[in-house]
Amino acid sequence: MDEELAKILKVLRLPGLQARWDAYMALAQTEDFSPVRLLRHVLEEEAKIKQDNAYKLRLKRACIPELFVMETFPFDRQPKLNKKKILSLYDAFDFIQKNENIIWLGLTGRGKTGLATSFLVEAIRRGYTGRSIPFLDLLTHLYASVADHSEEKVLKRYLSYDCLLIDEVGYVEVETAHINLFFTLMHRRNKKRSTLITSNLGFSEWGSFLKSPQITDALIDRLTECSHVINMKGCKTLRSPLDKDE
Repeated sequence: MDEELAKILKVLRLPGLQARWDAYMALAQTEDFSPVRLLRHVLEEEAKIKQDNAYKLRLKRACIPELFVMETFPFDRQPKLNKKKILSLYDAFDFIQKNENIIWLGLTGRGKTGLATSFLVEAIRRGYTGRSIPFLDLLTHLYASVADHSEEKVLKRYLSYDCLLIDEVGYVEVETAHINLFFTLMHRRNKKRSTLITSNLGFSEWGSFLKSPQITDALIDRLTECSHVINMKGCKTLRSPLDKDE
């Protein structure tokens, strides 16, 4: 490849094409590739590369601690889990288009985070934007924004994700100011974006950490209005005795 052509490919931001130029030229010399077929092949390969790079970037920005996927979830170890319901939601994968939520309720170690993460990873693979964040980290981030008056900017960031995974809701008690911001976020995402939530507490127990009956009722009402609830209360722990709690 001559220097001038290399500059053109750099301007067009096609480093993959530059790296594979010799291979493409070799294909051009074969009888199996007409000019039209070669051009189509090159464009298809470059599109795949760009799509893969975009997926990797979205995945990185999602800040997912561990990349669980549905194919490896041990359903055989959770016979009381509603596998049919979960796989139906996963196979259809239209909850984001419908702006619906999915909520997993169950004790520590039952696989809630793994399942929720599987949905988030698949959403990102399909081209959606997403983010994973522990409940406490989210509240801390929202509350910190009040100090520098950037709460609207921070709220917009979390409102922008097509699929937001909030993990470990209910593991810690929080202050009323924190909850008000969380309620604002959930209220504004309601029917506009999809939220994945995991919690170690049933809805009847949410008042214990939310502290306000009014906010508790209003929050649960909005979360469940357009949600699929996966009850894992009767499921067994998937952790060995040596594993630490979540």
